[in-house]
Amino acid sequence: MSKRNFILLIKVLILAVTIVLGFLYFTKPSSQTGEDTSGTNFIAQFNPFGTNKPATPPVVTPPADISGYQPEPTSKIIVKLQKVSSMPIAGFTVFNKERLKEIPVVIPTPTNTDTPPSASSTTIKKITKPTPPPTEFMPALRYVDRATGNIYQTFADKIAERKFSGTIIPKVYEALFGNKGQSVIMRYLKTDGRTIITFVGNLPKELLGGDTTESNEIKGSFLPENIKDMSLSSDTGSVFYLFNTGDSMVGTTLNLTTNKKVQIFDSPFTEWLSSWPNSKIITLTTKPSFSVPGYMYTIDPNTKNLIKTIDEVPGLTTLPSPNGKLVLYSNNTLSLNLFHTDTKTNDLFGVKTLPEKCIWGKANDVVYCSVPKYISGGQYPDTWYQGETSFSDQIWKIDIKTRNATIIADLATITGGEEIDGIKLMLDEGENYLFFVNKKDSFLWKLQLK
Repeated sequence: MSKRNFILLIKVLILAVTIVLGFLYFTKPSSQTGEDTSGTNFIAQFNPFGTNKPATPPVVTPPADISGYQPEPTSKIIVKLQKVSSMPIAGFTVFNKERLKEIPVVIPTPTNTDTPPSASSTTIKKITKPTPPPTEFMPALRYVDRATGNIYQTFADKIAERKFSGTIIPKVYEALFGNKGQSVIMRYLKTDGRTIITFVGNLPKELLGGDTTESNEIKGSFLPENIKDMSLSSDTGSVFYLFNTGDSMVGTTLNLTTNKKVQIFDSPFTEWLSSWPNSKIITLTTKPSFSVPGYMYTIDPNTKNLIKTIDEVPGLTTLPSPNGKLVLYSNNTLSLNLFHTDTKTNDLFGVKTLPEKCIWGKANDVVYCSVPKYISGGQYPDTWYQGETSFSDQIWKIDIKTRNATIIADLATITGGEEIDGIKLMLDEGENYLFFVNKKDSFLWKLQLK
């Protein structure tokens, strides 16, 4: 080949290489849809001049969900109102009970034990005392089956009814628990259908974390026959009871631990209802009737002084506050009033119910009441006591300082139509739960307040 032709060939090759490299440089690679470049512009990966920035990925709209699936809620459903007992009860109490804490099980991480210990090494083990399992005190309930007198119990936060005693006492009409649930008082009729028997028994202690038998025997003694009325002290360590001796009504206190009895009251009038709000005051209110003026007295169990507090209120029923300075009362129209014992003044609440359908908070600043949604005509409280009238209630919270009354639960709405006529209201120590009995069928219920 001549020299001229060789030079011309070199120029053609240089021009061809320049065109190819220019084409690669100015050509944009295909847009990528992810970080993985496989399957896109294969040649562009070897481009020595680099590449342009990839185009912005297109927005992909997911298809509409037509399956009808609804995700589970993240929060647990709280059952605000719950039936506690599986049978009609004669009475109940709430107290703090110790139980073992539930601890999540942690699976230990396996360790490599293939390497044998050295023959010359010596292992010294330190002996330590075992750590006791953690415990907690929680509100618990004990109640008496009306039909058999058997005692049942459960914790308030986890309703799991369990039989506690096997002592049979048929047809118990009223039951009280003292000594923070460690004593029980059962009242029933003799076979003659007229004589009232009152039995006081002590309950066996439970072993923490152990299985308690369901046939515990309740041992105790009997109080005088035909006791007309009883009330527990505020610390539940004593009981005050009224019974007839001749033509008089006698009032006696009984210490449930020492069995010491002291007579503190004697009256020719025999129709009384008692309450024991604190260690310095026992109240005595005349049994109410529609057309009869009612009276309330206070008696100091230590000095035995009797003082008239409220007088001449037709159909009077009362509920003193824990400190004894306030008295919740109603008349024959069921209008709820607040009486101040220091100033002798009244406050009228815009609520109609009976005080025995209420309970005081321990700070004396709030009252919870089971309030009828509708009250038909009648002679109250007689027709309600006699069972001629019953109510469908709501739970109200009354602030004593502001006089504001708030509905916190419509019971029939929550139960799906089951009407509740609430009586024997009781709060746990932390006032997280309100417990009550339905007067219509004597079943025990729990309402969560917090």
